[in-house]
Amino acid sequence: MSDLPDTMRAVVVHGPRDYRLERLPVPTAGPGQALLKVEAVGICASDLKCYHGAAKFWGDENRPAWTETQVVPGHEFTGRIVEIDEEASRRWGVAAGDRVVAEQIVPCWHCRYCGRGDYHMCQPHDMFGFKRRTPGAMAEYLVLPAEALVHKAPSDLPPWQVAYAEPLSCALHAVERAGIRFDDTVVVAGCGPIGLGMIAGAAAKFPQRIIALDALPQKLALAEKCGADVTLNITEVDVVQTVKDLTDGYGADVYIEGTGHPSAVPQGLNLLRKLGTFVEYSVFKDPVTVDWSIISDDKELNVLGAHLGQNTWPAALKLIASGRLPMDEICSHQLPLEDFQKGLDLVADSANSVKVSLVP
Repeated sequence: MSDLPDTMRAVVVHGPRDYRLERLPVPTAGPGQALLKVEAVGICASDLKCYHGAAKFWGDENRPAWTETQVVPGHEFTGRIVEIDEEASRRWGVAAGDRVVAEQIVPCWHCRYCGRGDYHMCQPHDMFGFKRRTPGAMAEYLVLPAEALVHKAPSDLPPWQVAYAEPLSCALHAVERAGIRFDDTVVVAGCGPIGLGMIAGAAAKFPQRIIALDALPQKLALAEKCGADVTLNITEVDVVQTVKDLTDGYGADVYIEGTGHPSAVPQGLNLLRKLGTFVEYSVFKDPVTVDWSIISDDKELNVLGAHLGQNTWPAALKLIASGRLPMDEICSHQLPLEDFQKGLDLVADSANSVKVSLVP
């Protein structure tokens, strides 16, 4: 449209530790697509790991690089539609002026996984902010591809709270993977943005007890507000023994790992009861080594992975809009786009931040 600027500010990835604020042409939406004016974009822990050059993203001697250079990062976002054609409007049920969110993955809709409904495991696995085909939201404008999964979002909340739908949807998927029962003791490791969402999601399942683990008292206080019944500071107590003491010596029924710290993995294996369930969500910087005999011969554990937020976005948006979460405290920092480096540093400084967002 004629009232759009020709160029926009955007963060561009040139390699590990080489992110730059540049001016790029405002993208053009093609048939079946939409142009979004970005209102807020969260900085994910995976963004930070990518920035620092983790092999998960940039490859090593055992795997090829997954992320690409010359890409605008940012996959946790919301914004308003400024251009959309009839085809896209009908497909997504949204119109110009609507606030929307888009799921972080842009499925191909042709591979084996997409054909079975497991679109979150799409074989090409193009995600906003990591691939040239799908530029991310650390920019003023963003094109929503025709293949994207777009959801109408609340208009009466701060946009950085709406953008929290991305990590919350991931947390809810991890909770679904856990198969929580009413009489379960559930342990959630880590009370960052993802862990707090896991606690809130677990609380909605009404288990017997939710135990939150973290090293920071302020994060544990937030965990209580999200639904934790018991909080344990891992620097002050023997977590494994305390959990066993609370469960008549058996151990927890469910352990959901959301820290990304290698020590949290054996911790979970050791505090689970026999036939317990371990759900791993985190992205790790380096490989983690554990005693696999705990999983097999000792306890016959169910060990499950969790990735993205398959079919959980509507629930995440509903939970944010419900007012049941301390969103003002979870969404701790909002910064202008030009302060992206400060934002990355704040995410690294987890003692002084929770969810950090950029507001283009």
